Amino acid sequence: MLQPNKEKRTVLYLKKIKEQGEKLSAITAYDFPTAKIASEAGIDLILVGDSLGMVIQGEKDTLKVTLDEIVYHTRLVSRSNTLSMVVSDMPFHSYHVSIEKTLENAIRCVKEGGAEAVKLEGGRKRFKMIEAILNIEIPVLGHLGLTPQSIHRLGGFKVQGKKREVAREILEDAIELEKLGVFALVLESIPLELARKITESVKIPTIGIGAGRFCDGQILVFHDLVGLTSLYFPKFVRKYADLNGIIQEALKQYIHDIQTGSFPGDDESYHLQKDIDAFIK
Repeated sequence: MLQPNKEKRTVLYLKKIKEQGEKLSAITAYDFPTAKIASEAGIDLILVGDSLGMVIQGEKDTLKVTLDEIVYHTRLVSRSNTLSMVVSDMPFHSYHVSIEKTLENAIRCVKEGGAEAVKLEGGRKRFKMIEAILNIEIPVLGHLGLTPQSIHRLGGFKVQGKKREVAREILEDAIELEKLGVFALVLESIPLELARKITESVKIPTIGIGAGRFCDGQILVFHDLVGLTSLYFPKFVRKYADLNGIIQEALKQYIHDIQTGSFPGDDESYHLQKDIDAFIK
């Protein structure tokens, strides 16, 4: 097993990874302890995703997540002084109305949340917003393919790019986003052949989630990859642990120990150095 690199991850670091033909690792996480664990393990990028609406809040999609919630969770993650690069996911309605409001919201992610970059979903419809954010010196992570904030238009969480015209549009948008200056691209739920073509066509890193092995890196939700949830797992998730099962067993043992009187024991209790009756007189 490789030892974690102790170098702070930045946009230049991620660019270097692609240039050297290496792979980068990313997760979506939402709090201090998770960020600390991920950083110590050597994760390159932590996305504070609007997926928190589904993973943390139990919603059916990401659309109800607010900017205040993203800023709050970003602050928890950045407080860990992680070596990983921290990116705020700009939620639905935070960059859809005006350039002025978009800039105000992106600045909040950095100034209040401590993010080192922001992520926006979409291609050509968002070019003006992305360019404006880049012009105020905030790095942008692009996101193409399945864009969860567009599920009502897309008809649900469906694989994108299976049709020729859609695949061509995604490729063209990827090339244009690189020209605009985004530092990397998330490619979600697209055929691996299209992801390979995009990865070969741009010099910036591509980060896949349901986009196959040819991307420059991969991202998964922390709770999914460690098996912390018993909810539905998409096809592209590989579960590396079963923390849900481990925690269930721990809790059952805890309940048992309380009910049988074996917890707490003497070692888990505090003691006086004299008899209690003498002590309280």
